[in-house]
Amino acid sequence: MTETTLGLVVARYYASIAEAMEESAREAVAERGAAVAETVDVPGAYDTPLAADRLARRDDIDAVAVVGTIVSGDTDHDQVIGQAIATKLADVSLDRDTPVTFGVSGPGQSGAEARERAEKGAEAADAAVDLAEGLPTAEVAA
Repeated sequence: MTETTLGLVVARYYASIAEAMEESAREAVAERGAAVAETVDVPGAYDTPLAADRLARRDDIDAVAVVGTIVSGDTDHDQVIGQAIATKLADVSLDRDTPVTFGVSGPGQSGAEARERAEKGAEAADAAVDLAEGLPTAEVAA
């Protein structure tokens, strides 16, 4: 069996949290004997679907893990962003026939709560490896 290769998308808006999530994802990938082929940093969570799509198009990437955080503010903006990216990341996964995992913590959390959830990076990476290794190969109709 060949080594599972992931793409990693990191939303950097909350940089210290993003760094901890990325580190947690990379540790999980290494523990699983997989590899990260490329990491794409994006400004914020809203920007993750395009980066995930670009990685999912690549033949050398078996799955994509997306990490980042969405913190609540004075409006419902966090809810809107969370719903939009969850939907679009699912679309990328289905459109590209490549697993894309959602390791974005939030919405509906404070900055302190987000910092406590850095392990979401590892969860997203583990799920990506599980899906890449566990899904049956798709039969392409001629």
